[in-house]
Amino acid sequence: MSAKTIPDRSIRICADRGGTFCDVHASFPDPQNPKERKEIVVKLLSQDPGNYNDAPTEGIRRVLKTVTGEQIPRGSILSTDKIDYIRLSTTVATNALLERKGQKHALLITHGFKDLLLIGNQSRPKIFDLNIRRPPPLYSTVLEVDERVTLVGYTSDPQAEQHAVQFDEDGKVKRGYRGNGWDQKGDAEGPGEVVQGLSGEAVRIMRRPDMVKVRDDLQRLYDDGYRSIAIVFCHSYTYPEHELQVAALARTLGFSQVSASSQLLPMIKMVPRGVSSTADAYLTPILRQYLDGFFSGFDEKLKDGKVLSPRVEFMGSDGGLLDLNNFSGLKSILSGPAGGVVGYALTSWDEKKKVPIIGIDVGGTSTDVSRYSGRYEVVYETTTAGVTIQSPQLDINTVAAGGGSCLSFRNGLFLAGPNSAGAEPGPACYRKGGPLAVTDANLVLGRLVPDYFPKIFGKSEKEPLDIEASRNAFEELAREINASVSEDKKMGMDEIVYGFIKVANETMCRPIRALTEARGYATSKHILASFGGAGGQHACEIAQLLGIKTILIHHYSSILSAYGLALADRAYELQEPSSTFYTPKNRPTLRARLDRLDGQVREELRRQGFEDARIHTERMLNMRFEGTDTALMVVPAPADGDGDEDFEAAFRRVYKAEFGFLLETKSVIVDDVKVRGTGKTFDTLGESVFDEVARLEREGKQRAVERDRADSVRSVYFGEKGRVDDTPVFLLESLQVGDVLEGPAMVIDDTQTIVLVPGARAVLTSKQLFITLD
Repeated sequence: MSAKTIPDRSIRICADRGGTFCDVHASFPDPQNPKERKEIVVKLLSQDPGNYNDAPTEGIRRVLKTVTGEQIPRGSILSTDKIDYIRLSTTVATNALLERKGQKHALLITHGFKDLLLIGNQSRPKIFDLNIRRPPPLYSTVLEVDERVTLVGYTSDPQAEQHAVQFDEDGKVKRGYRGNGWDQKGDAEGPGEVVQGLSGEAVRIMRRPDMVKVRDDLQRLYDDGYRSIAIVFCHSYTYPEHELQVAALARTLGFSQVSASSQLLPMIKMVPRGVSSTADAYLTPILRQYLDGFFSGFDEKLKDGKVLSPRVEFMGSDGGLLDLNNFSGLKSILSGPAGGVVGYALTSWDEKKKVPIIGIDVGGTSTDVSRYSGRYEVVYETTTAGVTIQSPQLDINTVAAGGGSCLSFRNGLFLAGPNSAGAEPGPACYRKGGPLAVTDANLVLGRLVPDYFPKIFGKSEKEPLDIEASRNAFEELAREINASVSEDKKMGMDEIVYGFIKVANETMCRPIRALTEARGYATSKHILASFGGAGGQHACEIAQLLGIKTILIHHYSSILSAYGLALADRAYELQEPSSTFYTPKNRPTLRARLDRLDGQVREELRRQGFEDARIHTERMLNMRFEGTDTALMVVPAPADGDGDEDFEAAFRRVYKAEFGFLLETKSVIVDDVKVRGTGKTFDTLGESVFDEVARLEREGKQRAVERDRADSVRSVYFGEKGRVDDTPVFLLESLQVGDVLEGPAMVIDDTQTIVLVPGARAVLTSKQLFITLD
C-alpha cells in the first residue's frame, strides 16, 4: 500500500490506553474497493520507557506506517493529513486519583465551612475496622471567603408553596416570604436582598464577597506556587454569582485551572459537589499535561479545531464522546472502561429479544463489570479511591482481579490480587523478573500457548512468553503450600495452579452478583458478554458459576474498549437545578424548561456537525420523595402513566424497583432538570448476533468442525475433567461463519485466547463467537 492510494482524511483511529496494554483499532478505505473499509489492530504495552514515551502515539505511528507503507521513525512528528479522527480513552486521571499523584491545589470555601469536606457526610464504610485510616483530602490548603447566601423558608414546610416568596416573570419580588420566621418587615427572615435562584428558590444574599480581600488572598496563593483552585460556596448550585466572580478574578491573576462547583455540576448537596470540584482541580491539570504531551507528537492541525482538520475526541465516563474543550479530569475517571461498555452494548443487544447483558472486561490489572438492558445504566454519585464524586458515570463495578493480579499463599489461603504486576515488570512470564500472576497460572495450565501469543516481551520486545519462569515459580510455591499441610492433603502442581484460577474466577463473580442479585435481577436470566485480554480464558467458568447459559465473545473482544470508541456517539448534556413539587400545575413549567434545554443541546450538536436526523435527546428529571435525600434520575417510558412524558408514574416505577416500596403519603420533589443529547456516528450495525445464529440454523449453514482442521493439539487442564492431552487449538481466521465447535477446545487469534470447557458449544458468526453451555 502506498500513501497515494489512501485518501486524505480517511483513516479512523481509536486508542484505549489501559493499565497493562494499549489497544489501537483503525479502519481505512480498501484501495481495491473504496466503498469497503479494512481494519487493522495494534496491541502494545502501555508503558515501555526503554522504547517509546507514549503508547497511543506509538500505536498510531505503527498504524500510519502499516497503512501508508512509509517509513516513519520513532519520535518523529506525525503528519495528520490522512487521519479523519483520533478517539482516545485514557486511565491517566483514574491512576492519578488511585495513586494520589494529582495537582497541588487550594480549596476556596464559604467562611465557617473550612472543615466541611474533611468532616464529610458522617458515613462509616468500615464500621468494625479497628484501625480506620481516612484518605486525606485532595486539596493542600483552604482559603475561606467571607460570603454567605441562604435559602428563604425552611425544609418540609407543609404550606411551602403558599408561604414562598413570589416572583414576577422578570424575577423581581412580587410578594415576600410569609411563613414561620418572617421578620414582619422585609421579604424574608432577616436583612439582605432577595433574588430568584436558578432552581426557582428564593435566595437571600447575607454577605457579598469583598473582592479586594479575595484578590490579595488569591495573590498570596499564586505566590506560594498554586496554579489550580476549587471554588465551593454555599447554595452556589442555585446562586452561582459569587463563585463566578471569584473564578473570573482567579483567571485574571494567572491560575491555569479554576474548578467552580456551580459550573461543573450544579446539583444540591454541598459535600459531594465540593469533593467533585476538588477532584477536578486535582486531576484536570494532570490530564492536560498528558494531552499536551500527546498532541506534541503530531503536527499543528490536530489541535487547531478547524473544520478541515482531523478531530480528536475523548471517551467520557458516561459512555459519550467529548471534544477537547468539554473533556476534564472529572469526566474522565471511567474513560477507560466506558469504551468497552459501549462496545459490548451495541454489538450484543437484540432489540427484539431484549435479554439483559452482563459485560465483563477482564483486563491486566482489574475486572470491570456492568449491565445493559436497552440503555446505559448511569449513576450520579460514585466513590473512587475513597473520594465520593458527583458526576454522571456508567455504573461499572471494578474488582482488583485480572491477568496481572499477583498470586500468593498466606495464612493457609490462596490469594489472587489485589496487587497487580502491571506492565512493568509484568507477570513472571514477561521476562522482566516479575511476580507470579493469573497469566502465569493460565500459561502453566495450557490455556495460553506461547507459540500463538504476541512476541513482545523481554528487553528487546521480541521474545515470547517464558513458560519455564512461570513453572519454576509455581514449583517453589507448591513446595511452600504442601509443606504447610499434612501428607494426605498434599496437592499436585495442576491442582494448586487451578486453585488460584478458581479464586480469581470467584473474585470476578462478586461484582456481577452485586449488579444483579443485589438489585433484584436473576443473574441466570442474563447473557454474558466477555471481553478484555484475559476474558476468553475465564468466560465459560464464570458463566457456569453464575448459572448463565449464553456467552458472547466478539472477534475484537480483547480490544473491545478501543472498538467501542469507533461505535460511540458524541454526547452533550445540560442540567439545571430545580426545587419544585411535581404537580399537575407545575408540569407545564417543567416541560417548558426541558424544551428549552432540549433546543440548546440540539443547537450545540448541530454546531459540532451533526444533522438533525442523527441527533437524539433524552429528557430527565432528578426526583425524590419529600423528606428523603435519595433522588433518582428518571426517564419516562411510553408505558408510564398517561404515556405523555408522565414523570411521576416513571419515578414511582423506578423507585419501587430500586427500594421495593413507595412513600404513598409524600409529595414528589424535582431537584434537577436535565437533557442529554447524542449525535449518532454510524448508521447501522446490521443484523443482531441472535438473528444471525437463527438464520444460519434455518438455512442449514451450521456445521461441525472436524478435529483435523485444528492448527495444533495441546495439553490443557480443565477443572472436573483434569488434563486433556489432545485439546484441539483452532485459529479464528481459519474458521468460517457457521462453523460449530464443541468443548474442550481453544480458539486463538493474534490478540486473544478463548477456552471452551467440556460441555460448551460455540457457533462462529460474522462478528462473534456464540457460546452455549449445557
